[in-house]
Amino acid sequence: MIPAAPTADNRPPSVDRALGWPAMQALVASHGRALVLDCLREALDDWRAGQLADAPALLLAVQQRIERRLAPSLTPVFNMTGTVLHTNLGRAPLPPEAIAAIAAVAAGASNLEYDLQDAARGDRDSHVEAWICRLTGAEAATVVNNNAAAVLLVLNALAARREVLVSRGELIEIGGSFRLPDIMARAGCKLREVGTTNRTHPRDYAEAIGPRTALLLKAHTSNYQVQGFTSSLDEAQLVEIARAHHLPVVVDLGSGSLIDMQALGLPAEPVVREVLAAGVDVVTFSGDKLLGGPQAGIIAGSAELIGKIRRSPLKRALRCDKLTLAALEAVLRLYADPQTLVQRVPTLRLLTRRQEQIRQGAEALLPALQAWAGEDFVVDLCEVHSQIGSGSLPLETLPSAALRLRSRNGNRRSRSRELRQLAERLRGLPYPVIGRIAEDSLLLDCRCVEDTRLLAEQWQVPQ
Repeated sequence: MIPAAPTADNRPPSVDRALGWPAMQALVASHGRALVLDCLREALDDWRAGQLADAPALLLAVQQRIERRLAPSLTPVFNMTGTVLHTNLGRAPLPPEAIAAIAAVAAGASNLEYDLQDAARGDRDSHVEAWICRLTGAEAATVVNNNAAAVLLVLNALAARREVLVSRGELIEIGGSFRLPDIMARAGCKLREVGTTNRTHPRDYAEAIGPRTALLLKAHTSNYQVQGFTSSLDEAQLVEIARAHHLPVVVDLGSGSLIDMQALGLPAEPVVREVLAAGVDVVTFSGDKLLGGPQAGIIAGSAELIGKIRRSPLKRALRCDKLTLAALEAVLRLYADPQTLVQRVPTLRLLTRRQEQIRQGAEALLPALQAWAGEDFVVDLCEVHSQIGSGSLPLETLPSAALRLRSRNGNRRSRSRELRQLAERLRGLPYPVIGRIAEDSLLLDCRCVEDTRLLAEQWQVPQ
């Protein structure tokens, strides 16, 4: 039994007494004594602070604390921001084949670094290297945990305590304020800037090369563009200069693509195979952007240089685990069939969705959203433009359709507050919905919502 009324002086029960209540013992049986005891002590502190007044409230507070404590922090969300590869929302969604591959090796032992044929120690890169080489034309490849790590490793292995030449117009900053000059400093090499912000010529590189030059680095400006009076070198020009001085060329592609995106009706993005075919010695690119796989930094190119990179002590610190490698291998296998690739890789499928198809999904959701939002808001459809995201093609957009919510309040400040509160309500749903506020509206871009049933169910208002 739980006492229904507080004591005369409203003092909280002792810990031992409260733990003895049958309802509290049921919580102990379900969740263990340590967790219940911890949450009970916190709730008793609330009672002493005047926030609780009786035993039922205490029990409820303990139950709620347990639920919050055990709720997963990392949870699925609906990405309705209009940014397909959203870094904050996990970038590329994985295909079923990759998820199955993760599950297959996650539960027990695997041949991560074991050669089943020779019964000897193996190399974890072997699970993906052949596929990377097959799809890019590289002689060799290795993989680390993201592309920033890939650049760090390459520079440290090939240019430690020496100079690296980079055009001023390519001194990029990626998400989280990680700047290329900072990465170079951590890699132990010295940055040598050439050219100007908007114009770099072949002579700028040639005149800067000296006895301490280790390599020429080209960074793809994937998250910005310099327009107007500009000049830069392509890979072939850079290779020609480097070869004359017996130096390697490294290209950081950022997103990187294994296929011609223009063939899918999308804006052009450098293709890894074409960059290597131009004579570049080493390229780095991401696994969780246009490739559509898990977070990884892929390094491909010359067998000699990849071997040197692989032998670096940093490689072990930056290597991928078995789950990443399993997922990456599964995604790379899908590239073996170009005819089915777009439909089987979610990233490519989402990027190539037609606006009319997206609009039809939005129309199906509109009545449920209007009922859920209430009479204080007007819900309609509008044309919007999605973006690829994660630094890919920053100036290029994709025609899309969105659900638009606008407040009926006549006061601008009040409308703004109500939109923020509505966005908070959406984020508080069992399957959180993430949109964006723009132009006095809350926009829910429907490009990344292929199955509308779960979303509509969340918005169902009980009759």
